This record gives sequence, C-alpha cells and structure tokens, in this order.
Amino acid sequence: MKKIISILMLSILVFSVVGCGAKKDDAVKDVPADTQTTDVAKTTITIGFQADPVGGIQKVIEAFEVEYPQYDVEFANMTNDSAQMHDQLLNSLSASSGEYDVLAMDVVWAGEFAAAGYLEPVDTLLMDQGWKASDFNAGSMASGKYQGKNYALPFFPDLGFLYYRKDVVSPEDAAKLEAGTYTWEDLLAMSEKYVGQGGTKYGFVYQSKQYEGLICNLNEFSKNWTDVKGGLETMKAFTESSAMPEDILVYTEGETHASFTNKEAVFARNWPYMYGMAVADDTPIVVEEVGLAPLPNGGTVGGWLIGLNKNSDNLQGAKDFAVFLAGDGGQRIYSSTNASLPGMNSLLADEGIIAANTLLSNEGFKLALTKTIARPVVANYQEVSDKIQVAAHAYLSGSKTLEDAVKEIETALQ
Repeated sequence: MKKIISILMLSILVFSVVGCGAKKDDAVKDVPADTQTTDVAKTTITIGFQADPVGGIQKVIEAFEVEYPQYDVEFANMTNDSAQMHDQLLNSLSASSGEYDVLAMDVVWAGEFAAAGYLEPVDTLLMDQGWKASDFNAGSMASGKYQGKNYALPFFPDLGFLYYRKDVVSPEDAAKLEAGTYTWEDLLAMSEKYVGQGGTKYGFVYQSKQYEGLICNLNEFSKNWTDVKGGLETMKAFTESSAMPEDILVYTEGETHASFTNKEAVFARNWPYMYGMAVADDTPIVVEEVGLAPLPNGGTVGGWLIGLNKNSDNLQGAKDFAVFLAGDGGQRIYSSTNASLPGMNSLLADEGIIAANTLLSNEGFKLALTKTIARPVVANYQEVSDKIQVAAHAYLSGSKTLEDAVKEIETALQ
C-alpha cells in the first residue's frame, strides 16, 4: 500500500492540459492561413530557475510554447543550492542585466529584490487577468508584497504544519487538533500527556537551532511577530519541558524527521516533505499512523515565487510566461508532475492534482493551507534574520534575559 501511494505522489498524471486557462497570441491567431510560414522569427524568453530533476518546469515550457508559438523559452538551469542561486541572481540583477527575463525566487528574497528596484510590479498583470491576491496562497502573496505593491506570483508554496501520531492521540484530541481549535499551551499539555505512549521518547519535536528554521518557528509561536514576548515565553516552556528532547536547541528539520519517522515523537512541526518520507517504504512509521493539523497561529510559508526582471528586453514575453506558470494551465501541469502544492487556491480541489499529492485530500492539511503566514518582508532580510536568530537562541539557551531578547528582536523587525 505504501508503495502504491508513493508512486501516486510522484507520478505524472496530467498530460492533456495544454491550453487550459491561457490566452493565445492574437497576432499569431489572426495571420491568414495562406501567409503563415514555419520560419516566423520567435522571441526567446530566458527563465532563471533552480534545477528540476523531476521535469515539471520542462512540461510547463512545452505547453507554453504550444499555446504561445511566438516564443521560445530557454531554461537557464541554476543550482539547487539556495544561497548560491541567490548570489548568482543578485550579481546579474545588480548589473542591470536582462540575462533572466523571469526569475524563480525563494520567498525571502522578494523584499530584497523589490527594494533594490530589480523587479517589475505585477499589480497591473493581476488586474489584466482578473485575478485577486486572494485567489492565491496568502502567505506566498504576502511574501511578494513590498511597500504596498505586489512583486511576485506564487510558483509553489511550502508551509509548516503539525504532524501527530494517530495511533497514540485520542480521537477527541485529534479532532481538536485537525479543527485548529487548540493553543500552544494545549499542545504542550498533550505532549506531556502522551509522551512514552506507543513506544515514543519525546512529546514534540521542532526546529530550535540557531538557523533559519528558528525564525520560521518563532514566527509561528509569536503570532506572526505580533506577540514576540509571548512567543518566546511559550518556546521556553517547551524547551524546558521533560517531554522535549534534551538537545532540542540543536534540532533542525533532519533531527525532526528522524525522530518522527522512527516513531520516537508523538508530535512534530515540519514541512510537507516529511509526509513523503512517511509514505515511503523505508521508514518504521506507516502513513495510516500519521495525522496532520494546522499550527495554532498559522504555519510559516516557504517555497518559491515568480518574479519579472525589470530590465528584461522581453518584458511582455516574461509576463506571458509568468501568467501561464502561475495560472490554471501551468500550475496544473507543475503541481501534478512534481507533486507540489499549487499556488492557485482553486486548484487545491482539483482531482488530478490531489491524485498526485495525497496531502491535499487531508482535512487537517487543507485547513493548514488556509492559515499560512509570511516571514518579515524587508530589504535586508538576512541581516534581520541573523539578529533574530541570535537573540532568540540566546534567550532559549539561558544566556540572555527575556526583556533583552524581546527588545533586540523588535528592534530588528522595525
């Protein structure tokens, strides 16, 4: 059964979606048949995207080129190392280069690139398509909004949410979790209540090391930075609970998924990739033992956005490709091929996409998708992130007072 589900998640299920929801080029469409030739000059659009070994983006390109025959799309296959890709894009954009017409961006880059004047706003594009920001994943859109303007469209969102052991947690508590009607304090109480049951060693595992994962978790504990003091206090209570691993302050995603998939933890906060591990054949846990729920204050959004290079020589082509990729046609192809989440909300109920990604049929996960929250959207994100990480970890590890940590974090956020 696990193998069947795993195959379903990774299978390519949609092949006949060419043309869905996309506009044909009027200039090409209106050319009389007897004057058409096969030698019409085409405009080349270059997209700077991360490497895609599964092949979803190539299928999108092929469908786009059929729908828009006036364009050739050149895929500049970039590294999958996020930091290296950031620097590569930054070097090109800062030189006012039109090397990449369309950019794939980590959600935390959009504010930096927009503040530097490298991106073309997409507000007019949204209006031209009759799209509203609310048609897309809320956290993704918030991540691409800077000083009142939208600078990006969702490519594919990622989000943090709660995993729990269905074979350990009572049906009453499970219902409370999946409905999202619980608090962090409730979760701590449940962690202490269930730890040790079902062969577990830990109540709850999450990311508390001094790195970007700590920012994502504090974002969630602090209600999207609206209650930094309360968020830190709650994290401290978890840190000091006997239901947590003694070394929780060095936990990253790796330690988290190792604990949960080895059936050592009752609860875990992590990203969707861990569900794929649960349905695979090589982990002790089986998918029937895995429950999903939204986090109390929403889950931090991750994933990637689509941006338009303001210095593109082919801006109209860049817009056409971005519309296709973010719209119904492109999202349907990419999400089905790569088993990723669609950024367009209407596709969350699409049968073909659900078949390719069984997460989308889970009620707890579907609710989590509606409660995504963004990290700070600022021009100097990495600097802000570093300051918050240092202050928060120092407080959690006991080397800084709560008051000092709150002051430093709130100053960094200003």
